[in-house]
Amino acid sequence: MAVTAAQVKELRERTGAGMMECKKALEATAGDMARAIEELRKSGRAKADKKASRVAAEGVVLLKTTSDGRHAIMVEINSETDFVARDENFLAFADAVAKTALQANVKDVAALGGLPLLDHANTTIDEARQALIAKVGENIHIRRVANLQSTIATIGTYSHGGRIGVLVELDSDHPALAKDIAMHIAASQPLVVAQDDVPVDVIAKEKEIYRAQAETSGKPEAILEKMVAGKIKKFMDEISLLGQPFVKDPDTLVSALLNKHHVKVVRFVRFAVGEGIEKETENFVEAVMAQVHGS
Repeated sequence: MAVTAAQVKELRERTGAGMMECKKALEATAGDMARAIEELRKSGRAKADKKASRVAAEGVVLLKTTSDGRHAIMVEINSETDFVARDENFLAFADAVAKTALQANVKDVAALGGLPLLDHANTTIDEARQALIAKVGENIHIRRVANLQSTIATIGTYSHGGRIGVLVELDSDHPALAKDIAMHIAASQPLVVAQDDVPVDVIAKEKEIYRAQAETSGKPEAILEKMVAGKIKKFMDEISLLGQPFVKDPDTLVSALLNKHHVKVVRFVRFAVGEGIEKETENFVEAVMAQVHGS
């Protein structure tokens, strides 16, 4: 059976594979579109597996909320390059994953892969991810998911260009304030809500460092203790949300702003694309030499 140009075009549009790959797949399956897609997915999966070890440190952070605003999901999905992170196929996949996570009330990223991708019948999220890897030629990784729900309050959300996302839960319903606090968290990067939330071992380590720094000054012990105490207080204020100056009014601490509205922050989550991922840096001399020896 002769394969038509229209069939090749349709298969290419549906799979994103190359023209010759589509033609060969159709010829091998006697023009059966479904089987041709399956064959290309199989070959695409093989290609995808080779890319799975490559570092994916670019990408996008997406947020989705229910209509009442009391349930919000945030996901980080990574690609290897910013170019692919802006690709419409990647963004469509990421959007569908976030919607699926919200609808399925996913709390653990490990539970995502086997779920049917929303609006993609008979395709799981992991199958769609593998197909996308084959299409864009880069490793794609669903890194993490955050899930906040409240029975009494709107979840505050803030997204900065798809690169930073924040979810914050207050103990009473103040949507505008929740939004402002989420924006503040995005900008000021607190690690905990209050100083009491800072782990004891973290404080001990900082004290050790500040003590070593202070001892080089040669000052008396009493002065050294005050120097260390001052640095610890500054450190605790900087990493705790309540101790930070509010980003929209630096003369007001976040704690004072919340007290004014008789509100407490229950919890928050902040994602930034690629944070904590060590990006690969290529040694160009080694790369050139490898190419020379390989030729």
